[in-house]
Amino acid sequence: MAVSSPVALDAMGGDHAPEQIVAGAVVAVRELGVPVVLVGEPRPLHDLLSRYGAASEIPIVRAEEAISMDEGALASLRRPRSSIAVACHLVRRGDASAVVSAGSTGGVVATAKLRLKTQPGVLRPAIAVALPTVPDPTILLDAGANADAKPEMLVQFAHLGVAYVATALGRDNPRVGLLTIGAEAEKGNKVVKRAHELLETAPGIHFAGNVEGHDLLSGRVEVIVADGFTGNVALKTMEGSVRYAFGQLRQAVDGSAVARIGGLLQRPRLRGLYERLDPEAHGGAVLLGLNGCVVIAHGSSRAKGVAAACELAARLAAEGVVGRVGERIAAIPRSHRLWFSDRR
Repeated sequence: MAVSSPVALDAMGGDHAPEQIVAGAVVAVRELGVPVVLVGEPRPLHDLLSRYGAASEIPIVRAEEAISMDEGALASLRRPRSSIAVACHLVRRGDASAVVSAGSTGGVVATAKLRLKTQPGVLRPAIAVALPTVPDPTILLDAGANADAKPEMLVQFAHLGVAYVATALGRDNPRVGLLTIGAEAEKGNKVVKRAHELLETAPGIHFAGNVEGHDLLSGRVEVIVADGFTGNVALKTMEGSVRYAFGQLRQAVDGSAVARIGGLLQRPRLRGLYERLDPEAHGGAVLLGLNGCVVIAHGSSRAKGVAAACELAARLAAEGVVGRVGERIAAIPRSHRLWFSDRR
């Protein structure tokens, strides 16, 4: 993995910023070989870097403001010199290869759209998340950028997802599923039913039909398309279920001497399963459809998750995910591109 410029890391975004963000930057640079530039308030960042003896290894770019975790999309206008805005500006100027932030999703999405702009032909950017299916991840999008979406937007999300799978996983012609409440074509609301009709005839889309909530981790398809409201609810429900299941498993393993012995024997398998299902291990979500690579780490990310997000961003930037998305949208027949534009 070779990147021409560092990853711009928003040091002020996240539940555990800036301490865990700086710690993650150090891990990314020293253990993963990912060049990073921190964006935020220089004095506290320099002090934190000094604790790791990394003040000379990781540069800092000043940002006068920060978007707090409880601020939404309007913060992008209220805080034009926020750390995420400055990070996006570095990418736009060519001084950074990608942006990583664990800050407010609404703030990151709105700021990135404002600073980097959508790629030609893209109606709305979408958040793509890798679900831990076997043997390869399943990509779910949109996972929260667009609470309301028109049917043609869902078709474009499918194109964005196909481009992402081709770049990140090296798989061409992946199967695409539409997330709804039943496998039958007539199941769902008006938006979903119309999107189903459009996906059936969409050029370049291998549409496998509707999928339901229990298909999220089944590996039945490689790309799952939803509006941002549905996708975000599905994702957080899945994450909560995984945490609950592991909590119950931990209680069961600690319940008796025999159970503890069994737990010790199964520890390697349990550890491997936990690492596969741990959201921090996957680096975060990718905001697709912009003129720049943007990775949104989990808001509660600690050093491990921040470092993984930096590694993901650097890899996607090196593999040209932005260019692949642009090529994918440009390859849509002109009649379909005009159709999209007419309904923007």
